[in-house]
Amino acid sequence: MRIYIASDGDTLFKIAKKNDIELEQLTSLNPHITALDRNITGLQIKLPSLNPSGNAQASLHLCPVEPLPDYLDHWIPLTSLEQMARTHYDVLIVGTGAGGGAVLWRLCEHWVKSGKRIGVIEAGDLMLPTHAQNIATMDAERYVKYWSNPKFWKKVGESQPVCPVPDLIDASFPLAFQQFLALGGRTMIWNAVSPRMHPTEIMKWPVPLKEMDYYYRIAEKVMSVTRNYSQGSLLTQKLLERLQTQGFPEAEDMPVAVDLGQTKYGELHSNVFFSSMLFLARALNRKPFDLTVRARAVQVLTEKGRAAGVRVMSPDKKTYDILAETVVLSASTLETPRILLNSGIKGEAVGHYLTNHSRVVGNAIISRLEFPEVLGTLNILLPQTEERPYQIQMYGPGQYYWYHYKTEPLQQEWRVDMQASGKVESRYENYVSLDPQKRDEYGMQELQVCFSYNDRDLEVIRQMAEGVKQASYVMNATLLTNGGSEVCLRLPGEEIHEMGTCRMGNDSRNAAVNRYGEVFGISGLFVADNSVIPASGASNPTLTTVALAIRTADYIQQQRDER
Repeated sequence: MRIYIASDGDTLFKIAKKNDIELEQLTSLNPHITALDRNITGLQIKLPSLNPSGNAQASLHLCPVEPLPDYLDHWIPLTSLEQMARTHYDVLIVGTGAGGGAVLWRLCEHWVKSGKRIGVIEAGDLMLPTHAQNIATMDAERYVKYWSNPKFWKKVGESQPVCPVPDLIDASFPLAFQQFLALGGRTMIWNAVSPRMHPTEIMKWPVPLKEMDYYYRIAEKVMSVTRNYSQGSLLTQKLLERLQTQGFPEAEDMPVAVDLGQTKYGELHSNVFFSSMLFLARALNRKPFDLTVRARAVQVLTEKGRAAGVRVMSPDKKTYDILAETVVLSASTLETPRILLNSGIKGEAVGHYLTNHSRVVGNAIISRLEFPEVLGTLNILLPQTEERPYQIQMYGPGQYYWYHYKTEPLQQEWRVDMQASGKVESRYENYVSLDPQKRDEYGMQELQVCFSYNDRDLEVIRQMAEGVKQASYVMNATLLTNGGSEVCLRLPGEEIHEMGTCRMGNDSRNAAVNRYGEVFGISGLFVADNSVIPASGASNPTLTTVALAIRTADYIQQQRDER
């Protein structure tokens, strides 16, 4: 709106004609002037604002039509193997699980303003854009049915007998090692429990405790690790009190990788349970990288003692050589040594020192009448201590550890799930090797697995069984009989916490990689997955793998930037 001071002899009629304004519009703006031909010299008259062109009657133009952008076929940008084979990368990462995702994210953070090229190869296919439990249509039953689909799993090795377990089982049993193949790896379906390794375990590693603490803190921050998942839950609070006052003072709220941030200011927090997809997302929003799926890495290419790239096969069995200055293998504890061995990289420790937590489980019943009306979720950890070489995870009630869009029913009894993970000694005699007789569809030799428990492992298993029984007793929870006993032992490999086949150390005679994850004898070739962890401890390995992978990425960045 404009203000006009009427000149000598002006009337509303004259002002409208002079400024090319509709008389009706002018009178509506100045209702206090009722006579159109009245002399209004010196009065302030309101005039309508001019449009940007200065013409009040200018027509409205159509917005220009924007050209359509390049479209996406999937919810994440993919690059063809043909295109990747024509690109020379600074870093090529094999595998997109916790370790590979962490390396990718950290390098993209470092090189956001650089011209460095990063490529990523994944043997599995697209699965989900987030952790399965973040999907609204999932409940506990559908969740298990989905990730149990055999299209995601590949059995590894022959069924071979292992040592019998006295007092718990009186027969040998087969191995159950498997690989999970999908973009994001097993982080798409894991339970997100993220404790640190006990300091007594780390003290034996070639990484100082202080340095591990630094990288643990980075990993915990980026993964949103918290002990507040069941905050306010009276079920957790009451059972913690019973445990802490009756022989388990170390009992604590379980650390879980969950984003509990409130959505506000338009900042969404819908990916509650962490998965490697968040690493890929954060990396993608910092720096472009090339990603291909359903691409099987079969061999590391080397030249004069240096990594030169990776040979990859497509589903139709075509071979592509993707060249890179630095290669990071994050294909899993089972697949990474297979790629190294198939590449003729046969260090004394490659494939050896296979470890995996032993697991004893028990299901117990608690009375609903012992707790206040608001029950909440059960989320308790009995951590490893210097005296206790195992940990116990407790979940409940029933299938309601994680749920949404579902109403918890009223009932007098609830099940509590107890899962004990035990330390397994790292031994050269437990290993994976190439099968001279069997080859897979890509022509690679299949893996053989040789694994057994020794006497110390068996003693830990016995302690775990007693620990589960004692914890149930002090919680006033009644253990159910399952297969003739109150607790049972899972098959080796069912824990899916494999570690150690490319363990880090200072000596190539008993380690496959150095303290930064670089393969002995091949510069520029790194490993960043569970396989580098030199000893199992009793803690879930994912947080440790992420911390070590971030550390490896920092070392790679420093080495590349110094050239």
